[in-house]
Amino acid sequence: MKSAFTSGTLERVGAPDALQPNSRHCFACGVENADGLRLRFFNDGSTACRAEVVLHDPHQGYPGIAHGGVVTAILDEALTRAALASDFTRLMYTARIEVRFRQPVPLHTKLTVRGRVEKDRGRIVTSTAEIILPNGTVAAEANGTMVAVPEQALKEMDTPEAGWQVYPLDDDAPAPHEPAQGA
Repeated sequence: MKSAFTSGTLERVGAPDALQPNSRHCFACGVENADGLRLRFFNDGSTACRAEVVLHDPHQGYPGIAHGGVVTAILDEALTRAALASDFTRLMYTARIEVRFRQPVPLHTKLTVRGRVEKDRGRIVTSTAEIILPNGTVAAEANGTMVAVPEQALKEMDTPEAGWQVYPLDDDAPAPHEPAQGA
């Protein structure tokens, strides 16, 4: 069985500012996951990525503040997507993550997410990520070690149900858990 990750059906390397692929059901990036974050990452050069996100009430820990687990999930996604910037078929597992919460991450606020490869040893990548508030303050940061997903596991993941591809941006679609107009 030939994998779309290696058969050329997915462009391996996007432009330095290209929209990255997403899956259908991932909690962090799944475009069809109504309960997920539906993050959309862009390359920021060949060793970094960026995204913007607004968290809403279902992502709450304490009132008005994002849950630490949700913050960690966002940082985790950015850590792995930094390596993806060099090759859209290069999927990584998180082997280790260390998170530092510098200040509460507010809900209903546009946040910038950035990830960057610090060291690339082929199968193992060390990267960093941060969530930045509108005033430029880093609210949370992480560093981690990523390990390449083995080729056999990639083949098993590469199904129509997974839907790993670049989806067009839909500016009219509501953000995840965004209140309906007039509500």
